Amino acid sequence: MTFQPESELTEEEVRDRVDSAIEDNDVVLFMKGNELMPQCGYSQKALELIQQYRDDYETVDVLDALAEYRAALEDHSGWETIPQTYVNGEFVGGSDVLAELDERGELETELSA
Repeated sequence: MTFQPESELTEEEVRDRVDSAIEDNDVVLFMKGNELMPQCGYSQKALELIQQYRDDYETVDVLDALAEYRAALEDHSGWETIPQTYVNGEFVGGSDVLAELDERGELETELSA
């Protein structure tokens, strides 16, 4: 049995937070954990890839309402997996997509769009 903490945030509050974060930031990473303490390897990888090319970005820790964040993010991207990166309001992808862009030499351009 896995422990699922009760969320103190409503679905509507999470949707508002997601919408605001995407609209108000050039680059935003929805991740498990935070910048100082990522809580999954995929989130850490996405963060490291972004940090190679950007000093200014926002991170949102989804762990306080994971199910609600998954639903709200899926409405924006069609993906329910986390992490998710948005640049100028557009969904870019998770850590795997960021890694592919980096391997092709396209991540820096994508993050500065």
